[in-house]
Amino acid sequence: MVEANLTKELIDAGARLVKKLDERGLGPDAAFWLYSPEEQTWKLLLVEVKLAKRGPKAAYFEVQKVLEKYAQELENIKLDDLVLEKPDARIVQLIRKAVRTGPAVSGIRFKNNVVDGTLIDDAYIYRAA
Repeated sequence: MVEANLTKELIDAGARLVKKLDERGLGPDAAFWLYSPEEQTWKLLLVEVKLAKRGPKAAYFEVQKVLEKYAQELENIKLDDLVLEKPDARIVQLIRKAVRTGPAVSGIRFKNNVVDGTLIDDAYIYRAA
């Protein structure tokens, strides 16, 4: 489980994961760490239209294969730290409304912001295309 602090190691590992998914043709349309104050944890949300069409089980399986293949490079990220989210999920729409990135992997801290009346406590955005 990811701790309450988003470390540089997790930020770097998240960026590497997004790049590895891109290389395999599974690049997420949006990818960001999101802090949950209720659970006091961070989750890496991956939003991918193509994977969502095949169903969550197949999508998680594909991501797990990447995590296993590049275990040394991605050692800080476990499958339990990830959430595969649908493109029309509310949090995804809010992030995209507030921040737009290109297809490259960015690094944008988005902290204590209100979007459409919803507080986003903390997020680290790699991509919101």
